[in-house]
Parts: sequence; structure tokens; C-alpha cells
Amino acid sequence: MPPTTHDGHDGSNGSAGGAGYDVIVLGVGGMGSAAAHHLAARGARVLGLERFGPAHNRGSSHGGSRIIRQSYFEGAEYVPLLLRSYELFERLERDSGRDLTLLCGGLMLGRPDSTTVAGSLRSATAWDLPHEMLDAAEVRRRFPTFTPADDEVALFEDRAGLVRPEATVAAQIELATRAGAELRFEEPATEWSELPGGAGVRVRTPAGSYTAGHLVICPGAWAPGLLADLGVPFTVERQIMHWFQPTGGTEPYAPDRHPIYIWEEPDGMQVYGFPAIDGPDGGAKVAFFRRGSACTPDSIDRTVHPEEVAAMAEHAGRRLPSLPGRPLHAATCMYTTTQDEHFVIAPHPAHRSVTVACGFSGHGFKFVPVVGEILADLALTGTTDHPIELFHPRRLTSV
Repeated sequence: MPPTTHDGHDGSNGSAGGAGYDVIVLGVGGMGSAAAHHLAARGARVLGLERFGPAHNRGSSHGGSRIIRQSYFEGAEYVPLLLRSYELFERLERDSGRDLTLLCGGLMLGRPDSTTVAGSLRSATAWDLPHEMLDAAEVRRRFPTFTPADDEVALFEDRAGLVRPEATVAAQIELATRAGAELRFEEPATEWSELPGGAGVRVRTPAGSYTAGHLVICPGAWAPGLLADLGVPFTVERQIMHWFQPTGGTEPYAPDRHPIYIWEEPDGMQVYGFPAIDGPDGGAKVAFFRRGSACTPDSIDRTVHPEEVAAMAEHAGRRLPSLPGRPLHAATCMYTTTQDEHFVIAPHPAHRSVTVACGFSGHGFKFVPVVGEILADLALTGTTDHPIELFHPRRLTSV
């Protein structure tokens, strides 16, 4: 539990040993709430600071659904983390009593040599993951909502599906609080620094100043500002999620008939989508992957314009003819992307009391619980048994 000597506003918040908390977590979204949960569950005195309310829709952890999959075209190095993440999602569901995941199967579609298909197959083969390879005729027979071209194929993964991001963040917040974490919402960090002599860190907010032995920074799209001295170039992009009411209704898009999918065009553009999971009036969700525009968290245009809806409907109609139907609604979110589209999870190279987790590049949410476990390892012991060498910032900067 947080120490009773802490009042949040006295400008020092010290305790024996010079630290008011064991760990401060900046950002209590997907990754930050997972870190707070795992840290508090291990008995650490945790303070979490979040600029918005709990499970908010102003960053990257919202929109009702995120894809989870194991045959990972982004690289076979991710598979061990995915296998652990699945285990931890199951534990999170059990401990919170919430339904968070739905394993409805997944199709990775495109030409055989596409990144989406060939990369997924490499990961599935390398890790002996259950999967099927389907030609276009078999895809059309088993999943009649899809109309692949004759020269396209698909990898079908039965263990793919979706996770609900807002519910996941809410569950992690609940469990972190239950384990003793103090989480402060609507309280953004304005400054952080290391204490003299490596005695820990200090974080300032409009409400006060806090100290801790260690700082975990999970800034999402605020990484360019909060982690400017990391030396990593991040690109923040505005992305759009669309929901359409299919022609003829949602029954053909039910989770037992219509899996999640990622579909790669010959030019490399990818579209992804979901079954209808929110009842007959909820529609089916579809979006372009990595077809965003540069923005900042303060400048993002959160209005989705008619021409953007029309572009999505036109493309979806060529691939899933009954999907566009009637537009229901759309929403924006942000990707924070590194140059190589791999994550940054590491001790800060210049600050030994700081651990960073950022740059999740549009494919991070499925890793939320295992990233929380990794961050707890790094904050409390300085190391982790999880394979995270790929995510060190040294690959992107000389800092």
C-alpha cells in the first residue's frame, strides 16, 4: 500500500530512504495499467498517473476490439511473448471476472508471397503453431462473406480472435487498485527527473511532486515529448476505425461464421476487420492498417469526414461485398510508430532509474499483459527472462 506519509501536494513526498513509492507509472492506458497491476500484485508501492480518465478514448487503447493472433507476420521473435500473453489474458479474465477475449479464428489473406501470408506462415512453421493453408476457393466456401481472387490464399489460425481494449484496461485498473496501487486520473505529468546520486526519481504534476525508487513511462502518443532525450524518432499517426451495418444484417458476420482478418493487397496495403460482436445493431468493424496521417495528440482531427468513410466503403465492397451496407459510426485513434515498426521496451539508456515502453507501432495491444509483466521485472529487478533484445532503443539511436 502507498505510505501514509504521502499527501500528494507537499512538494517532496519523501519517506524513509528518500522515495515515497517504489515505482511511479506514467500513463495508465493499456501498457501502464498492466504495469501497475503486475507491480502492485508483487507487493510494490505503486503510484499511477494518467492525464485522462480511466479506460479513456483519447489515445490508442479503445475502439471496442483489437486483433489477437499467434502466427505473427511481424516476426517469429514475437511468438514466445504472444504465447505468454494468451496465458495472462486468461488469468486476467479469471481474476477480474470479465469476458475480455473471443477466439473466433483468423484469416491472413493475400498472395502467397505477401508479407501477411508468407510472414504468418514463417512464424507458424518456426513455432509449430496449429494452422491451415486455404486456397481462394476454400476460403469462399468456408467463409462466404469473403471474395478472394483466384491467385490469393489464406492462412487460417484457429487461435486468433479479438480482445476488448477498454474492458482490458478497466480490469487491470481494478486489479491494480485491489492490490494496493494508487492511481490518479486527470493528473498529467509535467516533468520528471532523476534524484541526485541515483536515489530514485521525481515526477511533477499540476497537483504536486512525487518521488519513487523507479519510474516506468508508458506514454503512448505522448512519447515524443515525454521521452525526447531517448533519441528515438517516433511518428504519431491518426488512424480511423469504421463500423458498417452489412447488407442483409449481421448474421453472416457472427463470430462463429466470420473470423477476424488481415488482408494484404498486391501493393502492400493492408485492411483488417472483425466479426459483428455487438449485436444486430452494432455492425462489423473494418479499417485500413497503416494508412494514417501524421498528427500530434494535441493536433489530431477527431472528426471522421465523409470522404474517409466513402473510401473505406469502396474498398471493403470490393472484398466483402455485403459489408459496406450502411455506415454506422467511425472513430479515430493514434499509432506511435518506430522506424522499423518494432517496439521500444527497455531500461532508459541514460537514466538507470527509468524504464520505457513505447512505440508499439499499431500492433501492441495483444501484448498488454506480458508487457506489464516485463515492466514489473525491469522496474523491480533490472532484468527479465522474456526475450526483449529486439526492443532495445540502441537499434534506432546512438544514445
